[in-house]
Amino acid sequence: MLKYLSSLCTNVGPPQGSDYIRSQPPSVQLHTPGGSSSTTVLSPLSSTPLTYSSQQVSMSYYSYKSSSGGGPMNFSGGSNIISSRVGYVSSAPKAFSVYGGGSGGGTRISSSSVRSVSSGYGGGAGFGGGYGSGGGGYGSRGGGGFNLSSTLDGGAIHLNEKATMQNLNDRLSTYLDKVRSLEEANSKLEIQIREYYEKKGPAAERDYSKYWAIINDLKDKINGATCNNANILLQIDNSKLAADDFQTKFEHELMMRQSVEADIANLRRLLDQTTLTKADLEMQIEGLQDELAYLKKNHIEELAAMRAQLTGTVNVEVDAAPQQDMSRMMEEIRTQYEGIIDKHRRDQEAWFNDKSANLSKEVATSTEIIQTTKTEINDLRRTVQGLEIELQSQHSMKAAMENTLRETEARYSAMLSGYQNQIDMLEQELNRVRQSIETQGHDYKMLLDIKSRLEQEIATYRGLLEGEESR
Repeated sequence: MLKYLSSLCTNVGPPQGSDYIRSQPPSVQLHTPGGSSSTTVLSPLSSTPLTYSSQQVSMSYYSYKSSSGGGPMNFSGGSNIISSRVGYVSSAPKAFSVYGGGSGGGTRISSSSVRSVSSGYGGGAGFGGGYGSGGGGYGSRGGGGFNLSSTLDGGAIHLNEKATMQNLNDRLSTYLDKVRSLEEANSKLEIQIREYYEKKGPAAERDYSKYWAIINDLKDKINGATCNNANILLQIDNSKLAADDFQTKFEHELMMRQSVEADIANLRRLLDQTTLTKADLEMQIEGLQDELAYLKKNHIEELAAMRAQLTGTVNVEVDAAPQQDMSRMMEEIRTQYEGIIDKHRRDQEAWFNDKSANLSKEVATSTEIIQTTKTEINDLRRTVQGLEIELQSQHSMKAAMENTLRETEARYSAMLSGYQNQIDMLEQELNRVRQSIETQGHDYKMLLDIKSRLEQEIATYRGLLEGEESR
């Protein structure tokens, strides 16, 4: 019995493998030769506060519930196999007494300085050994640990220590026999399962080598079609860009044509104005020429009249002193007046020439200024048109860049949302892994605690047995 309890403590450890599921307890169904079936279910127990060495410890472990198709299974005494929950507090054992009972009762080992030891044993009739002031039982329960508790089908009967220990040993041996039979049945089931899966092994793989050439050919065709599609898309993009360029050039040329037509219309208006001005000036010139001819004619007539007056002779007899020669005097007067007339004529011609030269200079200067102004206006118009065309091209480029920016933002937003979803999924998976690790660590610590407490129970039980043997 001590060897079996030691083996139970040794086998306590963390769950092995990645298929350990904490939330669903395993179950084993066994078929007995008599036709009845038994199911053993590993179910968790609730935590029971334990106190040891003045410290309270919470302990939770598993128990086996066993039922059979032919009725309740029992190991000895005819009692049903049920699970019970126990908590115990141990200290150094002192004098103890044994109280036993029949069916429905319990067996308790108490001591004056030990509080309680209680456990449930899922194997028919439990055997209980507990010591403590609170009373309890101590029984074995398969799974993560065992308890000691006993229910008998009678009232409480006081037994002596030797009879109680004998009863416990008998029940434990019966339980061990049952465990061995269950292990043998489990091994047989494992062998049958293994043989079944070996019979249902994977079928022979088909030979797909003849399809590899076709697959590779189709892959090459797909790659070629993909490349051709990419080239066509590239050509389409290039054509779109070229069409955009031609559209921009067409708009530029259209604006240049409209500007040239506007310049031609302005030049035609200016030509009409110039023609009207030329006609006016020609009329003024003709008027001035007529006036000049009229003035020359009048001047000639006046000169002829004055000459005619001067050439006439008058015989005047004057009874006076002899005077100077009249012809000489008239010649002098004529010479004097001709000099005056020539002087006036030269002055008028000089004034007219000056005025004509100044007017010509003013007309040439005005013409040059007008031409320079027109050239500057045309240059400014061309500059304005070029700037407008450049502004339109900049607006088009801005719109294209804004579209590209929106598409890029949408694409990167979609990529970022995908990455964020992946990050969230990975974080959730990491949290699940962490929780699983924490759960397994907690289970491992709990099992280590159970192991240590089982070792203490075994040591206590060994001390009791040694004390019994020494007596």
